[in-house]
Amino acid sequence: MSAALGAVIDARSGQAARREHILDAAEACFVRNGFHRTTMQDLAREAAMSPGNFYRYFESKEALILGWAERERVRGALLVESLERAGDRRAAFLGVITQYFAAITRDAAVLRLDIWSETTRNPAIAAMTERAEAEARGWFIDTIAALSTDPDCDPAAVYAVLDPLMKGLVVGRALVPDFDTPAAVATLRAFIEAGLAGRLPNPERPR
Repeated sequence: MSAALGAVIDARSGQAARREHILDAAEACFVRNGFHRTTMQDLAREAAMSPGNFYRYFESKEALILGWAERERVRGALLVESLERAGDRRAAFLGVITQYFAAITRDAAVLRLDIWSETTRNPAIAAMTERAEAEARGWFIDTIAALSTDPDCDPAAVYAVLDPLMKGLVVGRALVPDFDTPAAVATLRAFIEAGLAGRLPNPERPR
């Protein structure tokens, strides 16, 4: 490796590390003060950077939220990939659910609620959230279809039951001081198992 190439790689690594540091600082500020009450000066102070240097990485609070959401998306994709490499898709599916929701911090849940609220006012954040929701929905429906043990299972209908449960878990983690995350995750897994076996009620299916 040439010295010039090594310098470029080091510079890019340093920039990536600084972006991660800034995103961590932004998460702390947004959770503490809320999205709208946090100023760019607050963010620069939290990251221990000058405002001018801060703007080299993110031009606005909106760009920070988009960057944070993309980081969460990549982390989720890497988790799925690492679990699916084991070869057992069912175990990977349930493992993703357990690890993601069991590991979600209160701060991350609070910020997720703030982002959901912001989608009602900010078109860029709304579009980002819609893309993420569509990607997650596609993955869930494809996986449910592949793993279902009931020929009459409707993967889209199963997801329609699971989606509000997953969102409710995030809301509970954010708002309820003594929220029982393990119990909520266990309930979610039980609904998934019931859905894969065709035991969830389907209003469109005759009884």
